[in-house]
Amino acid sequence: MLTSKERAALRAQANGLDTTLMVGKGGVSDAVVEEAEKLLEARELVKGRVLETAMLTAREASDAICEATGADGVATAGSTFVLWRRSKKLEAERQKKAAAAKKLQKKENPVRAGRQRRRAAAKAEREKRDQYFRDEAVKAAIARRRQLRGQDEQ
Repeated sequence: MLTSKERAALRAQANGLDTTLMVGKGGVSDAVVEEAEKLLEARELVKGRVLETAMLTAREASDAICEATGADGVATAGSTFVLWRRSKKLEAERQKKAAAAKKLQKKENPVRAGRQRRRAAAKAEREKRDQYFRDEAVKAAIARRRQLRGQDEQ
């Protein structure tokens, strides 16, 4: 069962689709169901049309095909209807692509790694220099105090 947001997204995708499934005067026959099965496995989202010679409405044809194929009815408007069912073949391809993308993300980019190393080295150098100047400033302050105390005692 689709949520309303999923259904809305699928309806938006279906706007650009061509009608590929036709239901004629024979109604929802075995041939129509087989064709719907093939199309759903190949594309997941199928737009169909009920011809004027058919004795069915688009909603009736959509419901009959959905029941026979296990698909979900996305939309019906006039004589057209849209069906959706997750394709096992396309799902396997998506999982392969996701695994490949995940694998690519794990690989370290040598350019980025070099830049990160240089930045870390520069930061360490800055901290080392800052610490040196802090130490020198403290030493200079101590020397000035000693000098001032030496002048006060004389």
